[in-house]
Amino acid sequence: MRPRIGWYVHHHGRGHLTRLLAIAPHLDADVDCLSSLPIPAHLPQGWSWTVLDRDDDGGTPVDPTVDGMLHWAPIGHAGHRRRLSVIADAATTGRWDGMVVDTSVEVTLLARLLGLRTVVVTQPGHRVDRPHVLGFAAADTVIAPWARGILSPPHLEALGRKVVHTGGISRFAGRRPAGMRTESVVLLAGSGGSNIGPAAIRDAEKATGRPWRVLGGDGGAWADDPWEALTSGAVVVSWAGQNAVADLAAAHAPAVVVPQDRPFDEQRETGRALRRAGLAEVSDSWPVPEQWPALIDRAVAARPEWERWEVAGAPARAAAAILETVRGDR
Repeated sequence: MRPRIGWYVHHHGRGHLTRLLAIAPHLDADVDCLSSLPIPAHLPQGWSWTVLDRDDDGGTPVDPTVDGMLHWAPIGHAGHRRRLSVIADAATTGRWDGMVVDTSVEVTLLARLLGLRTVVVTQPGHRVDRPHVLGFAAADTVIAPWARGILSPPHLEALGRKVVHTGGISRFAGRRPAGMRTESVVLLAGSGGSNIGPAAIRDAEKATGRPWRVLGGDGGAWADDPWEALTSGAVVVSWAGQNAVADLAAAHAPAVVVPQDRPFDEQRETGRALRRAGLAEVSDSWPVPEQWPALIDRAVAARPEWERWEVAGAPARAAAAILETVRGDR
């Protein structure tokens, strides 16, 4: 009998949603998704999507961290109260067998308080603060979507067998390249935000003497399917988000990675791991124009062993860990 699962999708950027859609074809379950994001265009048949109220609007929040015990539980915020009550009601009426949380400590605690077997998707960074420790303790399984050994954040050390290293989860895993690489540079800017503006990108393009194609970010063209760009650019310049790095690995892309500021130093830690492993040229900040030619030349000449990021089979491994958890087999 197919299990029924709840799945919470965080609304910052598109990475959490992209990961869900990458895992979905491998997950033999009925899934009720809940998020502040609008319903995506290609939700699997039979899955549901509930749009939750926002809990980060309405002025200055009152005691949102409960003196450091949680990340976000503002007193008196109607949207926060409604979103948690909607999740609880969906778990009851849907008779969920378990829940995937990507990502929220508060939703993780709610799921466990409702008696649900709970899978948490984690990110890199220094996540040893009180709320994270509490959330990981409440989870049955913690999915780490990167290769074991290359990236070893401190918060995973004490979790032992709870942790499943799936490898990098990319929607492009197993897809063949779209064509030959050209002389162009592709900037994969995403939607998570950065402090790099159009003028800085134009200066970099002029310095390299190569045409640049900008996907996402401030002023770039959004591509729902950037595979052709990832596999045809001479070099891909990217931030260090988990989905972006997994897509670089799937495309075996020569890459320059520029980590962006994110909570808990998530991208900075990923960038350091990529540098140590020799998988990409990593710059801690946006290079000045005169640095770009050498960076691009080194990236073009490199032969990164992206197989080490273990993208092949990662979505299926994540789906297997979820099913084993909700069936009580872990």
